[in-house]
Amino acid sequence: MRIFYVVLLTVLSLQTYAQQRRDSVISIQEVVINENRFSTPISRQNRNVYVIDKATIAKLPARSLQEILQYANGVDIRQRGPFGSQADISIDGGSFEQTVVLVNGTKIIDNQTAHNMLNLPIPVEAIERIEVIRGPAARIYGINSLTGAVNIITKKPEQSGFLVSAFGGSNFEKDTAGTGEMFYGTGIQLGGVISKAKHQHSLFGSYDKSNGYRYNTQFENKKLFYQGNYQINNANEILTSAGYIDNGFGANGFYAAPGDKNSTEAMKTVIASIQSKHTLSDRFSLMSRVSYRYNDDDYRYFGVTNPNAGKSRHYTNSLAAELNSTYRLHTGELGFGVEGRREDINSSNIGDHRRENLGLYAQYRVYLLDNKLDVNAGTYVNYNSDYKWQIYPGLDASYAISKAFRITGNVGTSQRIPSFTDLFLNQRPGNIGNPDLSPEDALQGELGFKFLHRNLTVNASYFYRNISSFIDWTRMVTTEPWQSNNVGDLRTKGFNVRSDYRVAVSEKAKFNIHLAYTYLDSESEGAKALYSKYLISSLKHQVTNTVEFSYSGFSVLVATRYNDRISGKSYFINDFRISQRIQHFTVMVDAQNIFNSKYNEIGAIPLPARWFSLGVKYTNL
Repeated sequence: MRIFYVVLLTVLSLQTYAQQRRDSVISIQEVVINENRFSTPISRQNRNVYVIDKATIAKLPARSLQEILQYANGVDIRQRGPFGSQADISIDGGSFEQTVVLVNGTKIIDNQTAHNMLNLPIPVEAIERIEVIRGPAARIYGINSLTGAVNIITKKPEQSGFLVSAFGGSNFEKDTAGTGEMFYGTGIQLGGVISKAKHQHSLFGSYDKSNGYRYNTQFENKKLFYQGNYQINNANEILTSAGYIDNGFGANGFYAAPGDKNSTEAMKTVIASIQSKHTLSDRFSLMSRVSYRYNDDDYRYFGVTNPNAGKSRHYTNSLAAELNSTYRLHTGELGFGVEGRREDINSSNIGDHRRENLGLYAQYRVYLLDNKLDVNAGTYVNYNSDYKWQIYPGLDASYAISKAFRITGNVGTSQRIPSFTDLFLNQRPGNIGNPDLSPEDALQGELGFKFLHRNLTVNASYFYRNISSFIDWTRMVTTEPWQSNNVGDLRTKGFNVRSDYRVAVSEKAKFNIHLAYTYLDSESEGAKALYSKYLISSLKHQVTNTVEFSYSGFSVLVATRYNDRISGKSYFINDFRISQRIQHFTVMVDAQNIFNSKYNEIGAIPLPARWFSLGVKYTNL
């Protein structure tokens, strides 16, 4: 660790040298964030937003979406299974049900339980970038965006070609409690692109298999993803996408430890969407979207020893339609939108249920004081067939002190409707739902600044959030089942700072440094239960740091993560990737958890120790 930080300080000292050579300064490329109605360069964003771009994704020691998000500051990825087989996601101290995940702006809402929300058929090679939006975002993304949103943007083809990527790895330990075989993991990703003047098509597939890292943690994962882009003319475009994932894994200790050491789970998910964008005039634009999600969750409590006993089966469907528009005025922009959603579930442990949701959006953005002051105000009005009408307004603003320095602030509200599991689950004596639950509501205020100058960006903010009617699974004594309840208010205050520094030492040699820190302080009022599943498990301190050096086609990236939870031990995880590109070929060597830290993120589930992988990729895209 000392050597690592000496390297970090040495790299930072190179700034003086780089500033003496203007031709060696790297200007950070501007990214435009598309929020369904308004498109805004990230430098002008009033919200706490940041992007993990494709260049960073390619160099991280990660082979799944879940592993990539581990390095996103403020994002809490809590894995039960290795290498992306099962994980929960939350933002800035919220629960895993309070973050909405989107694919190209299409919401992925799992009405059974958000445990399945990251079961997505998107191979890493298909991802263009990942946008992380922190804080309540109902007026932008609607329901369930209580603490933030993660938007996965897939690649839009620019040229025809194909790619093949394969890897294999191991911790070189044996499964002494099971087969006696050495633990291993292998995978392959394939992709092909046809790019024409008026239409482009991409097809990506992947297959990953492992016998795990301890008894009954094996997995087998198959993904298929298609995307088609069609340019009818300069003013009209259509985007289609569809994907399928078949994900099966051993679930030792995932939900009911220690009795479920032989449990298994298999999930099959289908997503599909069609979007259209229309520029009707210089002022008026329109976007429509229709999407569908199907999920089959098959859980076997005695899966290894008796697959037909202790079986839970859940089938869910979600159909949604959305229409958004933007109209430019002389003084600003107006945005309007409407969405409808129907959700249903057929389950052995939850029953048969259906509900409908209607949402209305309205936003107004204006630039004042010679475009230095940016104000964006709006509201989301929601009707749910179970919970009737709610309204969630929000306001954000920023003021440019200079070209490089901007002060930002926002106040936002949002809500989360209980999942069908929260409401109706019947798994006595383990877990029981509560049909009398109320939705969660959030109010958050944030104040911060952004600094962007050539090769350095710094973002910092302080926020205060109150979630009323917080839903948690609680019990008074260990002999009782867990039950979902509105336990009271959860108040969280937090501070976060994020910096990126990029410097060219020479024409070919470059350093990229990312360093971020988040502090959270949460307190609950009204929770009387002795035992809680989620109130005491959020992060208190989080540090994410990556240092990358590249020279021509060679690169080495060292990543450090530090997590300190309200309960449990704190831990450092250190990973690295070394890669060498030779024309169309790239060879990668990964080492994850280099120093063999012992840690867990959910319950008492131990996560993988040191793991080594070797990969190779060919692409002419």
